Formats: sequence, C-alpha cells, structure tokens
Amino acid sequence: MDKITQLDVSAYTIPTDFPEADATIEWDSTTIVIVEAHASGHTGIGFTYGDRAAAGVIDRVLSPIVLGRDAMAVREIWVRMLRAVRNIGRPGIASHAIAAIDVALWDLKARLLHLPLVTLLGAVRPGIPVYASGGFTTYSVAQLQEQLAAWSDLGITMLKMKVGSNTNEDVERVRAAKQAIDNRAELFVDANGAYTRKQALDFAEMFAAYDVRWFEEPVSSDDLEGLRLIRNRAPAGMNIAAGEYGYDATHFRKMLDAGAVDVLQADATRCAGITGFLEAAALADSHHVPLSAHTAPSIHAHVCCSAPEACHVEYFHDHVRIERMLFDGVINPVEGVLYPDTSRAGLGLEIKRTDAEKYAA
Repeated sequence: MDKITQLDVSAYTIPTDFPEADATIEWDSTTIVIVEAHASGHTGIGFTYGDRAAAGVIDRVLSPIVLGRDAMAVREIWVRMLRAVRNIGRPGIASHAIAAIDVALWDLKARLLHLPLVTLLGAVRPGIPVYASGGFTTYSVAQLQEQLAAWSDLGITMLKMKVGSNTNEDVERVRAAKQAIDNRAELFVDANGAYTRKQALDFAEMFAAYDVRWFEEPVSSDDLEGLRLIRNRAPAGMNIAAGEYGYDATHFRKMLDAGAVDVLQADATRCAGITGFLEAAALADSHHVPLSAHTAPSIHAHVCCSAPEACHVEYFHDHVRIERMLFDGVINPVEGVLYPDTSRAGLGLEIKRTDAEKYAA
C-alpha cells in the first residue's frame, strides 16, 4: 500500500497586474493555497484559490484524516474529509480546503501509476476549448479592446468581459468590445449577479444587438426562478450560465432541476476538488446540459477532457498569470484549445519554489 506520509500546505498572495473589479467586488491581489501530498517517493500537487484560512483548515482538521491512508483510495479519503467538516460547514473555506487536498491526491495517484491525470480519469477528447476571460470593469475602453484583441490574435475564439458596475456604460463597453474583435470571436458577458430580473431582460436584448452569445449570472445565482426567467426569455443564440459558486452536488442538482441554466458552471477549486467536479459533470450529463469549468485552467484541462458534457474551460487572466508564475509545466492553448501534456505524469506541474517564496502569505 502506498501510504500518504506527509501533507505540506503553503499560501501565496500575488498582486494583480492592474486593479481589477467586476460588478460586485474589487480586488488587488489573489491568494492561492497549495497542497503537496507525499507517498512512496512521489509528490502530488493540488491548489485552490481563496482565503489563506483554507490552509489552517487543512493543517488542523483535514491532515489527520489524510495521513496514513492509502494514496490510491482518493474517493474514500474525500468522503472522510466531508464528514470531518460537518460542524465547520461544507460550503466556503472548508470546501476550498478539501479541494486543494483532493486535487493533490488525484495528482499523486496518477504519478504513482506513471500516468497523466487525463489518462487516469479516462479521456473522451484530446483537448478542450477555452474562452479567455478578463475585461474587468476597472479597465478603460482602450484596455478592454486591447486585451480582447490580443486574445483573438492568439486564435482564441470565445472572449468574456465583465459588465454591471455602471449600467449606463455597459452597452457602450460591449459595443466597443465587439468592434475590437469584429467577427473573429464570440463575445461573452458576465454580470456576476448584479442585475435585477427586469434589468437583465433589458440588457439581454441590447447585448444581443452585438451578438453576445453568453450571459453569465445575469441575476444572482441563488435566484433560480430569476435565472429560469432570463433563460426562457433571452434571445435565441444567447446561453445563460451560472454555477461557479456551487460547493456540492445538491447545489448543482437544484440548479439543473429548476431549468435555470443553458450551461452549468463548476469549479474544482471550490466544489471539493476533482471528485466534486466529477459529480457536477455526472449531473450535467444526466440533464443533457453542457458543463463549463470556472477558472484554474491547469486543473480543469485534464478533468474536462474526461467529462463528456464539458464544452470549455475559462482561461481566466488572473489564474493564467499566477499558474505561469508559480508552476513549471503549465500548458498554453493552441488555436484556442488546451491539450493536456500526456508526456508528463499527473497534472504535469512542478512548483517554482524560488519564484513562489517572495509571495508567501
């Protein structure tokens, strides 16, 4: 048996390259919590994006659950971790903490078997398309246009921007974005739940004039009735998406049962790791709804190539930048598609320790 002998956790806070905001929050840094799981001379790497408090939950609550267990029994360990956080509460920090460990354990298992993670999970496709994501509301129109045009020049054919901070400017910013990319790429917008139902319906019609194909969280993701209303009345060709704040299968099931989305989103760094993401994928499959991965492309490239209903991965500006800064082995899209590196075991990542140390939280 390959026993897990050590679990290391570290946190790093990286300043953004420019002040960033969406319709509901502003930020100037992003924290990544990294877990390294050790067994039989191999080390698996996992991570989550969230508060450094997740590192404390890993150290105090979850490490005793993991240490000494069989590294091959990833799902058994995952169930044990879920039980251990019962009195803390599953959503939020606890789910982030479980996610970082679960990803590390899947990576460790693949490395022990000398397999790329996508092969261990069972590939259904060689690569997964990305949509590039940024277009923050703190950007000037010129910055917005420059960023979107640069992604389009790389061959990425789906591009997302933020809306909702200033409703008087949203349509003009969308018009400017469309002008920058012309017909070379599809335009997506994300309101982060900032609009009311009536506003969202109004903006859906106005955005459709600029061929917007994706309207993410037009209203709060907790307002399933409102999401269903927008979905039912949105212009043809515009997908309504939500789900990035789902922490467990119950959340995803309720969203799907309500008919609230055209595309379900899930985030392995939030929904308790790859194991949790696979549950969301199974639910999407059973409801015949496409699944899109939220951020963290270095993790989601592998898992989405194994999920039949997966349609794309968010190539999020912050996370792309951080993963390139902190890890060797990060893959880049080729003509808008991420292809997992099948020549490397696991996720194929190694920590750049010297580069990371300066950002230690």
